[in-house]
Amino acid sequence: MSDVKHMKWWGWGVEGVGFHWQDKPGFAPIVMKAIGLDLHTASPVEKPVFEDLSIAGPVVSDDLLATLKGIVGDDDATIAPMERVVHTYGKSLRDLVRIRADAVERYVDVVVYPDDEQEVQAVVDAAVAADAVIIPFGGGSNIAGSLEPMKDETRAVISLDLGRLNRLVSIDETSGLARIQAGVQGPDMEEQLGAKGWTLGHFPDSFTHSTLGGWVATRSSGMQSDKYGDIADIARGLRVVRPSVDGTGTDGTLVIRGIPSASNGPSVREMILGSEGRLGVITEVTVQVHRLPEKRDVYAYFFPNWRTGIETMQELAASDVHPSITRVSDARETEFTLATSKERHGFSKFTAETVLPALMRRKGWNLDEICISFIAYEGDTAYAKRQKKLVEAIVKKHGGMGVGAGPGVLYDQKKFDTPYLRDFLLDMGAAGDVSESAMPWSQVIPLYDAVRKAADQAFDEIGIQGWIMAHMSHSYHSGACLYFTFAFVFGDDPIGEYDTVKRAIQQAFVDNGGSISHHHGVGVEHSPWIEQDISPQGVAVMRGLFEATDPKGTFNPRKVVPDAAPASNTARRSAGAAATVTGPDAEPVATRTRATAGS
Repeated sequence: MSDVKHMKWWGWGVEGVGFHWQDKPGFAPIVMKAIGLDLHTASPVEKPVFEDLSIAGPVVSDDLLATLKGIVGDDDATIAPMERVVHTYGKSLRDLVRIRADAVERYVDVVVYPDDEQEVQAVVDAAVAADAVIIPFGGGSNIAGSLEPMKDETRAVISLDLGRLNRLVSIDETSGLARIQAGVQGPDMEEQLGAKGWTLGHFPDSFTHSTLGGWVATRSSGMQSDKYGDIADIARGLRVVRPSVDGTGTDGTLVIRGIPSASNGPSVREMILGSEGRLGVITEVTVQVHRLPEKRDVYAYFFPNWRTGIETMQELAASDVHPSITRVSDARETEFTLATSKERHGFSKFTAETVLPALMRRKGWNLDEICISFIAYEGDTAYAKRQKKLVEAIVKKHGGMGVGAGPGVLYDQKKFDTPYLRDFLLDMGAAGDVSESAMPWSQVIPLYDAVRKAADQAFDEIGIQGWIMAHMSHSYHSGACLYFTFAFVFGDDPIGEYDTVKRAIQQAFVDNGGSISHHHGVGVEHSPWIEQDISPQGVAVMRGLFEATDPKGTFNPRKVVPDAAPASNTARRSAGAAATVTGPDAEPVATRTRATAGS
């Protein structure tokens, strides 16, 4: 049976993660001071001991458990407490706070590890026959509440772990298409593709522990989407297991062939993308793949301010250049990025800390407003060189300046590290989380300003010193994605305080022309705003799709859209109640995550 290695990387807090942000030079002065947390006086919170968690017994009949064991083997259908805990949540801040505080209201009942699509089909049919719930599980990295069972669910809840469906099936080298099983995690997939000279080019923040099927289920986007596209562009074909005809095990697989485009009615492929397990279990994806680039370099640039950086990124998106990464950070995130750089010595230290600032001052720049950008070039050597020349002409036109590939190398080295910040903050009784939104270019600056203002007002409302920073992470012809990171020290009501801040940010998104999410999905975390995002009729269409294709509510029910018609109240009034832990579990959340803040 698979070992329980899933998602200890983002720190349940029960076991260590082996990465220490307090060792990063400059980290404490920037973020800790900004949120009022003094590492010298703060008291680390007590970490829970697994044996002390209150884990209710599984709600699964002997007959269903025996059936599942008969399908996958005695050891691969388990009700072991550790397995159930690991598979109950993703890695949102709300998830981590509740698990640390022993405030989980509903665990999954049984975890099943199928070996192949045939076993997945048998498990689905068994669940339908027993009127059970299936929640597909990939890497467990979701931060939108897409994995948790509903607290009032009375049926047996099966977590269907696809981790063993992890093979590269085949490559059509003529077409640049690969068939890959959906349970493969990012590094394993790239290793298998790379051995044959290919890459998918999809590298989300969660790359090291998320899966291909999870990317499809949440409409993921990677750091290099400017070149390779979002997963919606990359995934061309799908195999999705649904209930078979009369439970016979036949005709239960929805198949979308891997073709470049088609005019065959409303796109079923698009319906599966972002469906978060509500339409079935994704078992295989046919994806576009590319030959490994001969050359790949990431260069760093500085701009005098945020607006100039954004205007440069917009012109790059409208031009004929095709870099794989176009990213620019605001002044606060720039300060954070520079503070977490590796320690410099000798001439490098002199250049970075004396020569470069002096040069910026001579240009009339305010060093408190400078913004760092990372731009990557891929392809054969001549192509990458030509792309860099074209990009740097546009950068120069807007008054930016290049500082070479050194910072870009560091960016590449630590690009997957940031999620660990949340665990360190939680250990010290503080919150760190993210929210992202896509919007037209005309709304990038107005939305950014509105979110900053809304977050600051939320911090004032809860009476806590907070911090928010952002970067533009993805560019498109018509717009971009802004990715916000925020942090604050918990007071007496961690979940309530988090809801106040999160709600303010999400509402600012939709009030200023942005989407409720760009690539993290909807789940239950963002569903209170879904009607404002896609309109009441859009929700009605989506709900009709789910109810018609899954009338018994077998597949991950109540994610993305609620089953019942939403009340007339806006998300501004209802979102907090929809996502807050209430009742007898509320007090442990507060008491077990509190820390002492410094001055």
